[in-house]
Amino acid sequence: MKKQYEVILAGAGGQGLIVCGIMLAEAAVLEGKNVVQTQSYGIASRGGFSQSEVIISEEEIIFQQVQAPDLILALTQAAFERYAPLAAHAPLFFDTTLVKTGPGQNLYGYPFLTLASELGHEGMANIIALGAMAALTGMVRPESLAQVLRRRFAGQTAEMNVKALYTGCELIKKDQA
Repeated sequence: MKKQYEVILAGAGGQGLIVCGIMLAEAAVLEGKNVVQTQSYGIASRGGFSQSEVIISEEEIIFQQVQAPDLILALTQAAFERYAPLAAHAPLFFDTTLVKTGPGQNLYGYPFLTLASELGHEGMANIIALGAMAALTGMVRPESLAQVLRRRFAGQTAEMNVKALYTGCELIKKDQA
């Protein structure tokens, strides 16, 4: 793992990106890392632009906003277009169900929404994406994320989310095989 990861999760309100950022931060804390999580969103809670930033570091975090992202998730076309220029320097994950783009370097497109629907709930698309991002980078261990999911959700909902997390991890394993 790198000593520090700066992560941007961007899309629309209602996609669970803020909660996803919080859970990523909680997983990093479980691993003894320093973390900062910030969020911004439009006045419309559903459908407006929503963004969560997470900085994970083994050292003290001096500046609390992402300056040079190491990893980006774009779950809407607008978010993709906003952050696509940064893909030259950072892997950019996007949902091929929602975002239309051509091939490019550092672009990781997967049908997160479709996979979540197949698992039983479209709201888990963000968790699938988080699993893929963790598997590619090692910024946190999937097991730490699973522990956070089990704390945050109860019973079958927790296990569905854990399954979604590992579905995302498998996407990367298949690509790297």
